[in-house]
Amino acid sequence: MVAPLYDIAVAGSGFGGSLLAMIARKLGRSVILLEKGRHPRFAIGESSTPLTNLLLHNLTTKYDLGVLTPLAKWGTWQSTYPEVPCGLKRGFTFFHHTLGATPTPDPEHSRQLLVAASPHDRIADTHWYRAEFDHLFVKEAQQVGVDYLDELELRNVCQDSQEIKMTGLRHGDEFTVRAKFLIDATGPRGFLHRALQLGELPLPDMPATQALYTHFSGVGRFADTQIEINREEPPYPIDAAAVHHVFDGGWIWVLQFNNGVTSAGVAVTNQTAGRLSLNEGEAAWLRLLKLIPALKAQFSSAKALRPFVHASSLSFRSSATVGDRWVMLPSSAGFVDPLLSTGFALTLLGVARLAAIIEQDWESDRFSAKVHSAAVLSERELIATGRLIGSLYASMGNFPVFVSLSLLYFAAVIYSETAQRLGKPELASSFLLHDHPTFGPRCLRLFEQVHRYQGTLDSADFYEEVIGVIAPLNLAGLGDPARRNWYPVEAQDLFENAWKIGATADQISSLLQSCDFSL
Repeated sequence: MVAPLYDIAVAGSGFGGSLLAMIARKLGRSVILLEKGRHPRFAIGESSTPLTNLLLHNLTTKYDLGVLTPLAKWGTWQSTYPEVPCGLKRGFTFFHHTLGATPTPDPEHSRQLLVAASPHDRIADTHWYRAEFDHLFVKEAQQVGVDYLDELELRNVCQDSQEIKMTGLRHGDEFTVRAKFLIDATGPRGFLHRALQLGELPLPDMPATQALYTHFSGVGRFADTQIEINREEPPYPIDAAAVHHVFDGGWIWVLQFNNGVTSAGVAVTNQTAGRLSLNEGEAAWLRLLKLIPALKAQFSSAKALRPFVHASSLSFRSSATVGDRWVMLPSSAGFVDPLLSTGFALTLLGVARLAAIIEQDWESDRFSAKVHSAAVLSERELIATGRLIGSLYASMGNFPVFVSLSLLYFAAVIYSETAQRLGKPELASSFLLHDHPTFGPRCLRLFEQVHRYQGTLDSADFYEEVIGVIAPLNLAGLGDPARRNWYPVEAQDLFENAWKIGATADQISSLLQSCDFSL
């Protein structure tokens, strides 16, 4: 029997693939969603951001997927889906450590960076417990009419002028899926990358990295190990955040969910991975904790809930990301690093572009060219992200420089989010504003300085240069020395800097009201 011909096949049922499958079905396309495993299943990549949640909100409202819109905020998530675990993310927390050194007080926050993302819990961001989060998306995809098959082993792909065909095994039996177009959402080095035997391209300025991670129970709070923090009132509870512990050559993440599970892991350069013998798994993790006494105390009662995963090659960029009858989502086209939680936003930007093309250009003469253009934009954003993250890796041994570089990221994403909320997307048309006529080139020059002068870069001069670069876009008081690296979310900052984004006081007031800024 000949397999049915679908308009669109989506390989990979993580949230990005499932969301795009739902949108395509809502737009009247016949869609099949394919999954190698079976939900619920473990997945890494768990921390959202304000821009991510804005994109999720906009996509689910635009394409009549309101059942998913509550997931864009902590408060509505808790009231609508209390049974789906997540973590409260009020901001980005960074601490710098010298491995093996005895900790000392840090009352001036010189080894800290706290950047709030929301003024209160109700509109806060979240950590997505991907096992349940992705499962929810798959179930909703089936509810809206997407056909779904799991436990598939996709092996081969072939295409002609009319269709693309995938073959493989399911429960030991051969199967075939036919579609007019294929979207690959299977992740780095996924189905099409393997089936088409594509090569890899380097990410400019990004070092080769490895990672080691798992989920834990019994993890305490880092704030309880920090006496000087407990004596002050930080802009948010430091553990209700994406917590980053930075050291020369790498960093550790700690994300706490409301079901007692904590996601934690380490990402390091290959050189550092060798020194830590990262390939030894749990033994390497325990040795690393001993080198950071406060973290050792936080994890003193922790138990790994599943075997450690050692990713021996973390960053990735496929040599090809689009063809005549296929395209990769950004999450399959490349991956940089978990640092700064950029992956979700890149994925949803890709989903938004493809959704618009399917809506406006399906089966038109413009379709293929539009898809190719979208893939080029996604690749440029991947490279821009790699340049930023690579520069951060180069400065992990010089925390003042690391903080300065981080301000470039926060200035860009806060400006972009604000522009979107004000209905001025043309002011921030690219991720990290890398295509901005002045901000983009000036950032590149700063990155070049970091790589050229790593050990000798004057951190004070570099900081002043960064402050000058972000000044025209700085809507949040970033770099204010009175805040000593602790940045709250203050409405007054937006009012004082509204002119930088061409907004009036009334427009800022309306924005804050629409965001439910006040309790």
